[in-house]
Amino acid sequence: MADGRHGTPPDGGPATGSPEGHGRGAHDAVRLAVVVAALGVVFGDIGTSPIYTLQTVFNPSDPHPVPVSTENVYGVVSLVFWSVVVIVLVTYVLLAMRADNDGEGGIMALITLLRGWSAQQGARVTAVLAALGIFGASLFFGDSMITPAISVLSAVEGLKVVQPSLESVVVPVTAVILVLLFLVQRRGTAVVGRVFGPVMVAWFLAIGACGVAGIADHPQILRALSPTYALGFLFGHFGTAFFALAAVVLAVTGAEALYADMGHFGRRAITRGWLFLVFPACVLSYFGQGALILADPANISSPFFLLVPDWGRLPMVLLATAATVIASQAVITGAYSVASQAAQLGYLPRLRIAHTSESTIGQVYVPWINWLLMVSVLTLVFAFRSSTALAFAFGMAVTGTITITTLLFFYVARAKWGTPVWLLAAGATVLLFVDLLFVAANLTKLVHGAWLPLLIGLTAFTVMTTWQRGREIVTAERARREGSLREFVSRLRSGQVRTLRVPGTAVFLNRGKETAPLALRANVEHNHVRHDQVVILALKTEPVPRVPADRRIAVDDLGYADDGIVHVTARFGYMETPDVPGAIAMLDPAVTEGRLRLDEASYFLSKIELRRGKAPTMAPWRKRLFITTSYITADAAEYFGLPRDRTVIMGSQIEV
Repeated sequence: MADGRHGTPPDGGPATGSPEGHGRGAHDAVRLAVVVAALGVVFGDIGTSPIYTLQTVFNPSDPHPVPVSTENVYGVVSLVFWSVVVIVLVTYVLLAMRADNDGEGGIMALITLLRGWSAQQGARVTAVLAALGIFGASLFFGDSMITPAISVLSAVEGLKVVQPSLESVVVPVTAVILVLLFLVQRRGTAVVGRVFGPVMVAWFLAIGACGVAGIADHPQILRALSPTYALGFLFGHFGTAFFALAAVVLAVTGAEALYADMGHFGRRAITRGWLFLVFPACVLSYFGQGALILADPANISSPFFLLVPDWGRLPMVLLATAATVIASQAVITGAYSVASQAAQLGYLPRLRIAHTSESTIGQVYVPWINWLLMVSVLTLVFAFRSSTALAFAFGMAVTGTITITTLLFFYVARAKWGTPVWLLAAGATVLLFVDLLFVAANLTKLVHGAWLPLLIGLTAFTVMTTWQRGREIVTAERARREGSLREFVSRLRSGQVRTLRVPGTAVFLNRGKETAPLALRANVEHNHVRHDQVVILALKTEPVPRVPADRRIAVDDLGYADDGIVHVTARFGYMETPDVPGAIAMLDPAVTEGRLRLDEASYFLSKIELRRGKAPTMAPWRKRLFITTSYITADAAEYFGLPRDRTVIMGSQIEV
């Protein structure tokens, strides 16, 4: 997708009546289409925050309630506004989105950048920061479970405003909507995505218009634009304001999506969508709700829907439901993306991944993650039963991810750009102070639900780090058994190992080119046969999103140009799914010692059976977790796109 980063016409360009002008008009139309598309994917979460943020702040059942008074309303609205400015506008739009990995953003992109610099910056520091980043990604899984539950619940709760007798159907209706949402995931969002953008445009225009109407009735609420009200409330009534921050943070939920989806739409398109529509619409809604509460404190029960005229409340409930479904869709696909990237980087086992769009690389479907999310989300809906109860849990996941992203960004700014330490210190002090203040406030809700995202995050973090450690142990033992590849090829050539050469092409998948594949060694040493043409293929995941075609393949004849054995390295980005037949088809016959007969080629895989051993490599419970996690590993033949009728699997056993 174009993102407007290239070919921007200079000022004073050709008139619109000229051919050049038509070209410029078409280019502008493309850029507008990208912005609209971004509205339907990127801003769903943060754009639906006005539904529940102020309602949660003034919730009388909160363990630390904020009294409704004129001074507190001004302070809260101002605090919401300036929190959005500092965290979303400054931290993400102006700063974090400048730190990209070949155009890709998000916390996984920062982790890959850190891993790439480990040699230059110090392995220990990099390992600590990378672990912190993995914990931030783990918290995102908690966010992915809570967002659909709280978003759809908050929208359907509008039915209580339209007709109080409908309160009993809120939870069942929410559950039905969410089940349908997860059931359609396997079909992909390519078709539905075309209407996401226009629906979100209608949403932002509607909430902005309602906000204007509320402000018009009580224009004095605009005084809250001054930071003096936020600072006065925070430091003048710290005991109240500090606890209020746990709900104020709901206004910035979804900020990470702006950064994470940068690779799909480009920084410029996301920035324009935020500045020209999303930010103004959300601010107008918050200020309109504040004005409504000033008029009548009883409106704290549901200020968002009560801001809408009576005749428009049911349509607004329907529009809000559509918007929250879109918000849920965005965070669900975000979880797919994070899981697939984590698997490519070695933090999760190989997962079955289906690409659901021929035109958009990032649209993937991960069945195992989908069903795990569905069960988790429905459990949250039936356990908490209201958006205000879930809000206590929501803030912890958001603040944790934001704080970690901020910390990693400043490290990247120093390592990548050489930013002066004094400037970094000044910026980091202010932004991290704000972030940590929100974290501290949410920790006060620990027993009221904030423990949930921490538990989810710690669980995901434990699984990912255990898998990474177990994978290192298995790789080391496997390398010991496989032995040197070049020595093995030399023994074959010298006749030290007697084999019968059979016609055809054999492709052996391997981890690198230092060791001999177990399947090849078994074929030679036990079956005493080898094919005329042998391709040893290693798949390498690069710390970039995608690898261009001219850098995809590297061939090594392993020292002999006439023995029919070659080693091929196929490079893929961490956002790509490896395609083995496609990669081999790119090989030049001139460098593969003859044309490969791919239509008849046999593919050999080495399957490892894991057993718990007595060696003190990991704690016993981590060994059990590692082996259990291995059971969700996707079928290798399907994952690598191998033809099943020509794939041979040869087993081996390794103790961990």
